[in-house]
Amino acid sequence: MKVLSVVGNRPQFVKSAPLSLALREEGIDEVVLHTGQHYDRELSQVFFDELELAEPAYRLDLHSADPDAMTPGIRDALERERPDWVLVYGDTNSTLAGARAAVDAEIPVAHVEAGLRSGDLTMPEERNRIEVDRVAQLLLAPDERSRETLESEGVPGRVEVVGDVMRDALDLFTPIALRNAPARPDPFAALTIHRAANTEPDRLRRLLSRIGASGWTFVFPVHPRTRRVLAESEIEPAANVETVDPLGYLAMLALVASASRVVTDSGGLQKEAYWLRVPCVTLRPSTEWVDTVRVGANTLFDPDRPGDLGEVLASARFPEDAPELYGDGRAAKRIADIFGRLS
Repeated sequence: MKVLSVVGNRPQFVKSAPLSLALREEGIDEVVLHTGQHYDRELSQVFFDELELAEPAYRLDLHSADPDAMTPGIRDALERERPDWVLVYGDTNSTLAGARAAVDAEIPVAHVEAGLRSGDLTMPEERNRIEVDRVAQLLLAPDERSRETLESEGVPGRVEVVGDVMRDALDLFTPIALRNAPARPDPFAALTIHRAANTEPDRLRRLLSRIGASGWTFVFPVHPRTRRVLAESEIEPAANVETVDPLGYLAMLALVASASRVVTDSGGLQKEAYWLRVPCVTLRPSTEWVDTVRVGANTLFDPDRPGDLGEVLASARFPEDAPELYGDGRAAKRIADIFGRLS
């Protein structure tokens, strides 16, 4: 069996690492295509170096997040490779482009992280999830809630609950990340901002003002998109916000593990904070990882509504009785086994 995996951004490189290993052990031939959605070295090539991933057989190098620009190149690769399955991850425009190209080439789609919903259709990621789930023949859901969502929507594909491959990656790499982690003597919050809505200049300015007024110390790895907006709009973070260049996966794991709080608009960091037992504040009005909020480990903070971020951070706690969420670290093996039975 041959599988073509479409990756294009930081979380997808992380998710693909344990699954690539599991597919190899199952004897499945994997061809990797990198769309170039993330092309900054610290958000792209560094993951292949750090995680020792096989170099992609195809690099579109588009330096674009436009799915219409990605689809023809993916379709050309599919015509050359004629895989049995196209594997897509998550909810990015690379995910959408991979699924659309597969439909055009009449090749079945397998979707990792199927069934997640935030309920916010203003987010392009939410629209991407819904469209990909409607065309996927194999829907690899992280939990029972996602399976129930897919069943309620009446998707035609086969649904399998497998857990979350990001948990597999975290279990695999956290010991390595902590081995050489720099010590930070003072408590701090790890901060990331990169969503399109939050990097609109006026909103970003207001958000950073509230972060500056919170009274907390932040370490802020600045995403290239955010860095560009800061420079073009002459936005200067407050003195309590230490800006640093984007971090590789291992360094970011170490930062989150040593933080007192995580403040983010990233979906992946919400989960990693949960697994590392760090209280999280999500800078969004909704989240697809609703169970982290339900159990009290994650607090939504809507940038467009009044609220004291300092008070939210001070009251944030990780519950002592927090349940295991989103799998047990064996999702990649389950997915590989499924493909093995399909071959």
